[in-house]
Amino acid sequence: MLIYLDNARSIGPNSQAGVSRGRGLNENLAREILELHTLGVRTVYTQDDVTGFAKIITGWTLVPARQEHAGEFMFIPRMHEPGAQTLIGTQMDQRDFEQGRAALAMLARHPATAPHIADKLVRHFVSDRPVPALADKLAARFVETNGNLKEVARTLLTAPESWSTADRKLKRPAEWMVTALRAAGAELDITAFMQAQNLLGQPLWRPPAPKGFSDDGAAWIDGLAQRLDVANALARRIGGMTDPQQALEIALGPLASDETRTAIRRAESRPQALTLLFMAPEFQRR
Repeated sequence: MLIYLDNARSIGPNSQAGVSRGRGLNENLAREILELHTLGVRTVYTQDDVTGFAKIITGWTLVPARQEHAGEFMFIPRMHEPGAQTLIGTQMDQRDFEQGRAALAMLARHPATAPHIADKLVRHFVSDRPVPALADKLAARFVETNGNLKEVARTLLTAPESWSTADRKLKRPAEWMVTALRAAGAELDITAFMQAQNLLGQPLWRPPAPKGFSDDGAAWIDGLAQRLDVANALARRIGGMTDPQQALEIALGPLASDETRTAIRRAESRPQALTLLFMAPEFQRR
């Protein structure tokens, strides 16, 4: 994110580097932390908070290429905007790197963060539509445990609401591909895998926006025809070494419908059976 959102080059206007170089602030990372990762869009922050937070995280950058530990995080004090800043009504008096650490801790504990994180988890793992009862449980556990995501995940897994929704999530392309390879016990050359991901609209590490790839099924449903092409190609590659019935049990087990089991059993070849498995409705869903 430091690179993708240009914070690695963000310099406090009144810092030593800012005064000498005449270069200034970049607000991209600050805005996305507030909007995507903590408080949520259109909640409690203003443009002044974005600007103040951007100043707080100036100097947060990376070790340059061709240096030892290149690409690791580093803090450069001479790029950091000096002085106290105000963020969501809180004055941040800390100095240098500790100012940013304190700001992140404050945002993580803000009352608006828990419901936002809970809603994101429900949308990613459970349903495209809101599940208020589940989101409330996750938000409450987030607050109770001071943001312990392991405990929040435990609540997500054990809540009845997580397993009772009728509209199971459509797998995104990368998840669908990995599921197919795991079911078949197969490996795929990384170049072929990346080509398939490009075809399916989820190129590796190249989301179209800071919020990442869409979690809504509507964004992926039109790509099912391309999934059929990928399923056919993959099945031809691994059909000779993969037992479709075994792959069915590994991938779906009791989730496999009678229709899917019958179609796979009646397939004319192993590649055809694997294609039918990979394209089965229950295989497409989480």
